[in-house]
Amino acid sequence: MQSLKYKATNRFKLLDFLPHSWKSFYKKEENTSIIILRDFIIMELLLDNIIFSLQKAGGISVVWKEHLKRLSGYNCKFIEYNNAKDNLFRQELDIPVSQIIQLSSAYLPIKRYLNPTVDCSEDVLFHSSYYRIVKGARNVTTVHDFTYEYYVRGIKQKIHSWQKKQAILYSDKIICVSQNTRDDLLRFLPEVNPDKLEVVYNGVDEIFCTLSVNKRVDNLPYEKEEYFLFVGDRFALYKQFDLAISVAKRTKKPLVVVGKPLVEVEKMKLKGVEYKVLSGVSSAVLNILYNNAFCLLYPSLYEGFGIPVIEAQKAGCPVIAGANSSISEVIGTGGIALDKLDVDNIIDAMTVLDRGKYRNEVINLGFENAKRFSWDKTYDQTNNIYKSLI
Repeated sequence: MQSLKYKATNRFKLLDFLPHSWKSFYKKEENTSIIILRDFIIMELLLDNIIFSLQKAGGISVVWKEHLKRLSGYNCKFIEYNNAKDNLFRQELDIPVSQIIQLSSAYLPIKRYLNPTVDCSEDVLFHSSYYRIVKGARNVTTVHDFTYEYYVRGIKQKIHSWQKKQAILYSDKIICVSQNTRDDLLRFLPEVNPDKLEVVYNGVDEIFCTLSVNKRVDNLPYEKEEYFLFVGDRFALYKQFDLAISVAKRTKKPLVVVGKPLVEVEKMKLKGVEYKVLSGVSSAVLNILYNNAFCLLYPSLYEGFGIPVIEAQKAGCPVIAGANSSISEVIGTGGIALDKLDVDNIIDAMTVLDRGKYRNEVINLGFENAKRFSWDKTYDQTNNIYKSLI
């Protein structure tokens, strides 16, 4: 006999989602805050969509969306908070309401660090999108990076690292999105059994490709190869957005930024730079931007994987990045990986890219490198890990 427990504040929503045949099994325990669903065969695969409530978009949301899109052959249920559909990538998924355990997003800044209160046996496989586990189940945890451990300090870092450590230690299998992430895991947590670790690379969406017809993005006045791109988070110092600004000032090349709207401090720094910021960009529009860009500048000092590198390569956009962390592993020979990321070296790389023959060589090597990665391959390898635990 199994039981599934949730806080009483969520009981009515929980009962609403349950099939009618299950409702007769529930029992309300007087003077307690627990609902118990008895004699209930828990789903074979329980997935935690919490990342959709923690991000409006972002790399981990992409990874989780691509995984859920391909799920088949399992009896699945999804734990999800009621603000999940604010996430750009969650909006692309059509998950039947009957499969969703919907919980309130109230107090989410606290709830995010608490494991779902599900009582179940080892017959249940649990996979969270962001460092949560269910005790008693067979747990799979995906580790994306160790940016908090390297670059964040204070209570925020301590809480995050504690949660990540607990998820890793109590998991039956741990997916690392790159060899570099695996190495970092063993550096920070040497007590972990290496046999539990599996390297499964992220993939790249098939929407990223070269366009046979030259398309333009509305309200973007630049000609093909006139601008360079910066894609992703800018607020963490290790992303080195200031370096991209310095390059734009020196080269006088327009800078197109894909990400959140600018804050006032950034606007001040960008004075004297010709730039455009695009927020809430779809993958289709991002593909057009890659196709038309002179290059993607990806000056991050650390990444667990670095999805924009592969997106750009697949779209025929040359990449200039640092030869560090997972980027060296992911970029292959299909981009310019600099040992030292500074303005002079980046400008030198841009100058070399302006030569037609060398530019075409970098683009072609990028195409070949991008073939190593696909979401289908990522899913197949993840599915094999699931099967090894069933």
